[in-house]
Amino acid sequence: MARQSGFTYVIVMFLVAVLSIISVRALENTLTTERRDKEAQLLLVGQAYADAIAAYYNGSPGTEKRWPQKPEDLLLDQRTNRTFRAIRKLYRDPLTGAKEWGYVYNGDDLVGVYSLSPQKPLKRDQFPPNQAGFKNANSYRDWKFVYAGQ
Repeated sequence: MARQSGFTYVIVMFLVAVLSIISVRALENTLTTERRDKEAQLLLVGQAYADAIAAYYNGSPGTEKRWPQKPEDLLLDQRTNRTFRAIRKLYRDPLTGAKEWGYVYNGDDLVGVYSLSPQKPLKRDQFPPNQAGFKNANSYRDWKFVYAGQ
């Protein structure tokens, strides 16, 4: 009888080990999928900021183009009599969840944004032409969403 109990115990321990390994793999896959989703959101939100900066710059009244000075300028452009919103709201960084972004300035002019996450990106290649500089970046901080102007 003692031999059977020992054998059953070994089988149960083996099953626990297999289930643990399967659970860990499932968790890893879930976390990777979640991170890929956040990365995709970052690409969309970052591009939305770059497009908003472009709209603000190109929507300048008169012949002299002006850049936004701060992110809040993108929410409501009061340089003309008409109401213009280059972006609906200031988005959170999808990776950090924080309201804070890194800002790219050219002098006093806001020209772009980037995530403050120090993590290494999962996506390494196959970016659209306007994001070609993101290839093989060391961290998400290297993904700078910038409008260069004309």
